[in-house]
Amino acid sequence: MYLQHFGFNEFPFTLTPNLHYFCELDAYREALDLLLVSLANGEGFIKITGEVGTGKTLLCRKLLDNLGEEYLTAYISNPNLDYFNLQKAIAKELEIPFAETTDQYGLLTILNEHLIKFCHEKKHVVIIIDEAHILSDQALDGLRLLGNLETESTKLIQIVLVGQPELDKRLNNTNMRQLKQRISFSYKLPTLSSSELDIYLYHRLAKAGYEKPHHTLFSKKGVRMILKASRGVPRLVNILCHKALLLSYGHNKDKVNPAMVKMAIHDTESVEKTPRERTINLVETIGFICLLALLGVGSYFIGSQIALRFL
Repeated sequence: MYLQHFGFNEFPFTLTPNLHYFCELDAYREALDLLLVSLANGEGFIKITGEVGTGKTLLCRKLLDNLGEEYLTAYISNPNLDYFNLQKAIAKELEIPFAETTDQYGLLTILNEHLIKFCHEKKHVVIIIDEAHILSDQALDGLRLLGNLETESTKLIQIVLVGQPELDKRLNNTNMRQLKQRISFSYKLPTLSSSELDIYLYHRLAKAGYEKPHHTLFSKKGVRMILKASRGVPRLVNILCHKALLLSYGHNKDKVNPAMVKMAIHDTESVEKTPRERTINLVETIGFICLLALLGVGSYFIGSQIALRFL
C-alpha cells in the first residue's frame, strides 16, 4: 500500500508483538529490569499488570529473549484452562514427557521430579502466564501450590503472572490472599505520556526505514490528537497511525495532517471522541468508504465494518 510512498521498508504500526519494534521507554525498561533481577534472585511469584494494549505480550517476549541458557521457560499465552490442563501445558512447554493417561497427582509427581533434576543441573525454571486475569480460581490456586515446590534452600519454580488490572481485583478477593502474599514484586505498565509518544513514533518509524524526523511526517497537532484519542495506549496509537498513513497515501499527501487523523479517529472503536468528533457528514463518509475500497483495505487489519456505522 503506502510503503514506497512514504519510504518505509515495512509497515511501522502493525499490531503483531514484534521484538524489532520494542521501544525501551523508562516504564518498559523498569519492568524488564524488575523481572530480570527478581528471577536472578530466585523470587517465587512476580506480577505485571497493564491495561489492554499497553504492550504486555511484547514485554513477555522481550523477557524470554533476554533470559540466558541457565533458564528453562514455559510461556503460556492462553491460560483459559483448568488446573490439570494447565499442568499439562507447562509440562509440554518444559519438554517433560508424560503419558496421556497420567492423572493429576501423577503429573504433579513427574513435574516435581524433573524440577529437582533441573535444580541439580543449575537450571532456573520460569513459568510465564500471559493473560493471567482469565485464569480460573482453581488454576490460580493450583499455581500457588506449584510454586510451593522447593528444596531446603531454593524455589524449584518461579512464576510470572502477566495480565490486565482485573488480575489485581481477583487477587484482592479473600480466597486469593494466600497467593497474593506470595507475590514478591509487581509492576503496573502505564500508558504513554506526550513526550513518550514522540519517542515511540520516532522509534517505530526509524525501525521501519523512515529516514526523516517523525515530525516531518506527523504534524504536531495530529500527534496531540492521536495522544488524546488513544489515551496513550500503544495498540490504539498503532491503529490510528496506520489508518492516518493509509488515508494520507490515498489523498496523495506526503504528510499526515490533522484532517487525516480526524478521519482515522472517526473510524476507530475504543478511542476517545469529542461530541464534535462523533459526528461526520454524509459526503465525508461516502468518500472515506470509496477511498478505502479502492485501496483494498480489507486485506490488512481494518475490518469490513469500516465507516458504515456512521451512515
